[in-house]
Order: sequence, then C-alpha cells, then structure tokens
Amino acid sequence: MTVRPPDRSSPVPLYYQIAESLRADIEGGLLMPGDRLENELDLARRLGVSRPTVRQAIQRLVQHGLVSRRRGLGTVVVAPQIIRPLALTSLHDDLASAQRSPTTIVLSLQRVEADNQIAGVLAIPAGTPVLSIERLRCAGEAPLAILRNYVPAQLLPPHPDQELRDGGLYALLRRQGVQLQAAQQVLAARRATAREARLLQAPRGACVLTMTRTAFDRAGVPVEHGSHAYLADRYSFTMSLAAR
Repeated sequence: MTVRPPDRSSPVPLYYQIAESLRADIEGGLLMPGDRLENELDLARRLGVSRPTVRQAIQRLVQHGLVSRRRGLGTVVVAPQIIRPLALTSLHDDLASAQRSPTTIVLSLQRVEADNQIAGVLAIPAGTPVLSIERLRCAGEAPLAILRNYVPAQLLPPHPDQELRDGGLYALLRRQGVQLQAAQQVLAARRATAREARLLQAPRGACVLTMTRTAFDRAGVPVEHGSHAYLADRYSFTMSLAAR
C-alpha cells in the first residue's frame, strides 16, 4: 500500500483522507481483489493516528463496497460490486453490457418430471417434463451467483449445455422463438448455505441476496421459473420509484 500519513493541517477529516488514499490504491490496482489490508493497529501506528480513526476509514470503504471484513481473514479487498437494474433481462446480458466478462459453469442439467410446486408455478400438469438447470455465474473469474431454473422441456433444445455455457438462458429462449413479455419476482436476503458459500468462494454464513422469478411470454404463459442466490457484497439491485 502507498497510503501515507494524513495531512493534519488540512480541514479534511483524518479518516476521510485515509479512506480516499486506500480507495486510490484499490482503484489504481495497487490493491487487488483478495488482498488484505494491514490490521487496524499496525496501520494506525504507521500513519500516526488513533485506531478508531483507522476503523472509521475502513468502515467507509466497507460502505462503498470496496472491502469486506471477514472472520479469520481481516479486511479484504473485494471485486467491484455489480449494480443491476430491475428489468426483464438475464444476468449474463447485464454483465456483458457492463463489460464484466460473464462466464458460466453448468453445475447440473437434468430432464425431470415437474413436481406439484413447479407444475403449479409453470401452469403445467404435474409430471410434465421440465429441464432443471443449475449454473454458477461469474464476472471474470469471480463467482457472483448461483442460478437455478426450471423450463418446460419442449422450449429448449435437447442438449443445451454448450449454449448455456456460452450465453444466457433468456437469449437461448429468444433464439427458440420464445418472446418474453413480463415477470413476477420477489427479492429477499438470507445466509448462504455451506454449499453456496463454497461455490461462491465466500465465508460460511455470508449474506446472499435471493431473487425468485417467474417469466411469462406475450400470451401470459409461464415459460421459466428461477430461484437465484447472489453474493451480497458483490452485487446489488437498483430501481426507480414513482409516486402513485
């Protein structure tokens, strides 16, 4: 790190100077995702300030999504957060638009019979063949989300493994002639399961944002149901609100 002792003659608060210096190191590439900051006590001694001042500076970086505090690891630089608009788009398309180099690992792809729950959501008889898809979506090399989808089997090619690795599910549906029109979705937050934390390369118990979505075609027919988990310190949603 190149962070230097703050200028005590400046009217700018000491913690703010330290935070901005650390931010410059992160945004300039001197500190990379996964790098650990000095512990608070050592950094305070080196900069000649109090430990609470350093803690306040680091908390500012946490609030801006530049670092995270991890039990057993200390304060770690994180990858830039993905800010995604709430729209009927796929995560792959949003990452590509943001030039974040989306990559996909297909964890499982199975043809199964719809149980009562999935059949009810997709408005099909129980036992109808559906494709059960689970993928790990990454931004570059950084794991970002676990995506779980159910799609009526007749809407997709028999073996769409490669298409799902190379692109998004919605793009594949569009190529198959499905015209997406609307969706219903619910956002929530919870602790990651042990498996999710392992796949996302996150600490056990890390927070994930969840999105459950059912998409409909222009005739109002359900064509896809998804239940996804996004690592909260790398991802957020943005929306516009209007008075009613």
